[in-house]
Formats: sequence, C-alpha cells, structure tokens
Amino acid sequence: MSVPTACKTVLASSIAKPFAEELKDGVKQLEKKPVLVGFLANADPAARMYADWTGKTCEELGFGYELREVPKERLEEAILDANDDSAVDGILVYFPVFGGTQDQYLQQVVAKEKDVEGLSHIYIQNMYQNVRFLDEAQTQKSILPCTPLAAVKVLEYLGVYNAILPYGNRLYGKTVTVVNRSEIVGRPLAALLANDGATVYSVDITGVQKYTRGEGLRHVKHVVSETDLDLEHAAKISDVIITGVPSPDYKFPVEFIKNGAVCVNFSSEKNFSPEVKQRASLYVPMIGKVTITMLLRNLLRLCVNAQERKHAAAAKT
Repeated sequence: MSVPTACKTVLASSIAKPFAEELKDGVKQLEKKPVLVGFLANADPAARMYADWTGKTCEELGFGYELREVPKERLEEAILDANDDSAVDGILVYFPVFGGTQDQYLQQVVAKEKDVEGLSHIYIQNMYQNVRFLDEAQTQKSILPCTPLAAVKVLEYLGVYNAILPYGNRLYGKTVTVVNRSEIVGRPLAALLANDGATVYSVDITGVQKYTRGEGLRHVKHVVSETDLDLEHAAKISDVIITGVPSPDYKFPVEFIKNGAVCVNFSSEKNFSPEVKQRASLYVPMIGKVTITMLLRNLLRLCVNAQERKHAAAAKT
C-alpha cells in the first residue's frame, strides 16, 4: 500500500482568521453595531458550547450578542418577539429543539431579514436553484446556510477549489463524499459542491445519492440521481471526504479513504480516528470556528441589505 506524504492537520482557527479580520473591518462600515440574539432551548452540551463560542467571537469582532435561554414550549413566541424587535439584527436558534418537522417549522418562523443561519425558505430555494441575489437589480445578495458555507470555505483554504478556473467551475474533476444528508448541512453542502462542478456522493442510512451539475430551466443547478454505489466504493474514488455524523460511536472506516484524500469533519463529534493521518494528506478535525465566522458574515450581509433597503426607501421620498 502506498502511503501519502505526512498528513497535515489544519485547525479551524487558522482558516477562520482572515474572515475574522474582514468582519472587524465590515462592522466599522455599518451605521450601528449589529446585535445577534441566540436562543437556547435544549440541554445539548454541543449547543451550549456553540453558544459560548458564538458569544466570545461576537465580543472579539465587535458584534453585540445576547443569549436567551427559554423553555422549548415558549421558543416560537420568543422568536416572534425578536422578529419584531428593531434592536435585534440577527437571530440564531441552537438546534435540535424538538427534532424533525417541528424544528423545520421553527426555522421558518425566524424572519428572513434576521436569519443568520440561512435556513429560511427563500434562501434555501435560492441555494438549490443557484440564485445569488434576492432582487433583479442584484443589489442584495442572498444568504447561504452557514455550516455548508463554512465547509466550502475550508475547501477553498485547503486548495481543493481550483482558483485558475472560473467561478462556478472550480471543483471540476473533483469527487467528494459527504456522510450526512440532513436538510440543515449535508444536503445543502452536496448541492453547493455540485453547483461548483464536483461529483458528489451524498451518504446517509438509506444509501448513496449522486449529485452533479446540470442545466435547469433558468439557472445552472445540481441534479440528483440514485446510484448502486455503497459508502466504501464512493469513498475510495473520492478526492475529499466530509463527515457530519452526530454520534460519539461513529468512526469513518479508515480503510475506505483513498491515499492522499482531504478529510474534513463538521460534526461536534470526532468522526475520524487518529489513523486518518495514515491515509489523508490534509485533515480538518472540526470547523466550528469557521461556521461562526460565516454566521457573522451572514449577519453583516443582512445588515448591509437592511441599509440598502433603508437608503432606497429614503431616496423615493
């Protein structure tokens, strides 16, 4: 068995650093300090850790942050109150709360103008349709889901994206396996990567789907097809393996990793054992700090969009 050159472990803090500097500069350009409100309605230690990271990062980068802990039965009402509060610029809910369709409903309760996670229906639709703007004049950029966006930025940092190729085609020739097909992260991530030219194998307990780029009626967008491949065969032909299984018991089989592959984990659990370094060329064990910077990047964009709407309205009067 051939062995790749020494695997390099890349920490999320290193990847997040340039984005953090951009955010500091961006906040200074706003008319007021952005305020993010996080809602915690569960006892999940990972959610608590994420909330702590968010608050610390907000403080470091010049954003305001308030954590509101509420019983899950009152969460919908609390979100609606924040929607109507002009002092609140962004809203973040730490999921899961109820799980399943109830959580999907709560994602849509958050006003799209304050949805820093990019989970509102219009943002999800735009992402799947590969639509980049909210308006015909293309003055207001759409929001991308923050964790899938963070994974994309990680791959850009690692050089998986080919910067020589034009935008929308920079993953041409790359094959990626994503082990997670949740509506919050896994499926959107597979779509984003396919829209950029990759062949993506999306894996969950029901099997493996193949995502590729195709031509839509209005936009270049991904298409999904069924495949007979299993995880082993998909992984062994993949240049990149991305995992997001929220279980401490899950470990990706090291023997499935192609020598020299790039391995990235976005779960709060460690989906790769230390042996991953025997096969991978680059390994990113967590991306949480990148996710938080993408979340604040989304908040900054929402604030800029709000300023643009305000100025446009003033110009008409």
